[in-house]
Amino acid sequence: MKKQRFWEIDLLRGIAIIKMVIFNWSFALFYLGIYFFEEGMAFPGLAAAVFIFLVGLSLTISYSRVKKWERRKLYKKYFSRGLKIFGYGILITVITFLTFPEVFVIFGILHFIGISIILGQFFLKFEKLNLFLGILIIVLGFYLKNFIFDFPWLLWLGFTPTYFYTFDYFPIFPWFGITLLGIYFGNLLYKNGKRRFKIKNISNLSLVKFLTYLGRKSLIIYLVHQPVLVLFLLILGFKIF
Repeated sequence: MKKQRFWEIDLLRGIAIIKMVIFNWSFALFYLGIYFFEEGMAFPGLAAAVFIFLVGLSLTISYSRVKKWERRKLYKKYFSRGLKIFGYGILITVITFLTFPEVFVIFGILHFIGISIILGQFFLKFEKLNLFLGILIIVLGFYLKNFIFDFPWLLWLGFTPTYFYTFDYFPIFPWFGITLLGIYFGNLLYKNGKRRFKIKNISNLSLVKFLTYLGRKSLIIYLVHQPVLVLFLLILGFKIF
């Protein structure tokens, strides 16, 4: 049986992925000294926040469909999914190390999403606690930004080391807090996998169809957008490596 998708979630995800791709391309072009697209560099955190919020929201919908499974099977589902996406993040690390070695991605959004899916499964049954924990983690994350540390091994948590610079960095603090907020509102707005609010259906509009399609394919788009840019620049004769 085909799983029900909520077009409004795919719509928001589609808009967010466009903005994230534009930012990454803009940063890459600026880094290579080819072009500075000021508008493309604006508000990258907002698009990422929407994307990560939807990770938590989607987790609640996914869980509502399988929560009767035995615990071992549930763990396997979310660990496998999380590790798969984390593996894609490692692939991005390799690609960016070869192309942008001074700012390559160590713990970017795919690394983060993979880990947040693994961690998030343990918070799916909580309700108001996720709201509190989410806000707390966000606050702690912004507090950590006031400090620079001399060790790199906790970079993934949000302890930023000296002279660290990258264009794709999403540590657990504060970003996992946004995932938890997504889980909280997912339980509120899509309890038991059903929409709990009324919304005008505009999913048949051409633009909405296009954006929701991008939202459904967001993982693939994020995986290929950087290699596509590199290939395009190589074809044009720019020296990348």
